[in-house]
Amino acid sequence: MRGGRGAWDDAALVAALPDGDLGALRVLYDRHAPWLSARLSRRCSDPDIVSDALQDCFQAAWTQSDRWRGDGEVAAWLWGIAVRRLVSRLRGRREVLMVPLDAEKHRGPADVSAEEKVLLGVEYGDLGAALGRLSPEMRAVVQATVLDGLTSREAARLLGIPENTVKTRLHRAKARLREDLAAGTAEGLT
Repeated sequence: MRGGRGAWDDAALVAALPDGDLGALRVLYDRHAPWLSARLSRRCSDPDIVSDALQDCFQAAWTQSDRWRGDGEVAAWLWGIAVRRLVSRLRGRREVLMVPLDAEKHRGPADVSAEEKVLLGVEYGDLGAALGRLSPEMRAVVQATVLDGLTSREAARLLGIPENTVKTRLHRAKARLREDLAAGTAEGLT
């Protein structure tokens, strides 16, 4: 690996963590902490909880780097850790206000990561329109389970609803999305 750690790809940085390479952790933090913090902030309005969850995420990455299998994106692995740490921090704290899903529309262009640009691109297509027609409760469940990759149990904790409610809303949301998308396809053919 030539050049400084800043030239290393994410996989090489994670591979260096079990050897105690604190410099590799710093580079990972500098690369990923800003967008992780922004995404966590959209799910929780308490900056202290977001900051704690972010620190927990990188602590886990440091101490449990051997859990990364190397078969996916490091960013996705870190997001999975971060969102689970947020859920853990939110457990039992119903007084924490969740940021409304509409908050994305009020962000500036400088706040948008490459990953977010892809997701925002969906917003203006048929799928985005179909998602927009879902109730806020159904959209929240789709966001937590599909976009954020949480399990039903984790989504239930995050949203403060029973796990079976998450499953029911997700089932209904998928059915409505299928209907909307099928109707849109049929309209396009006529």
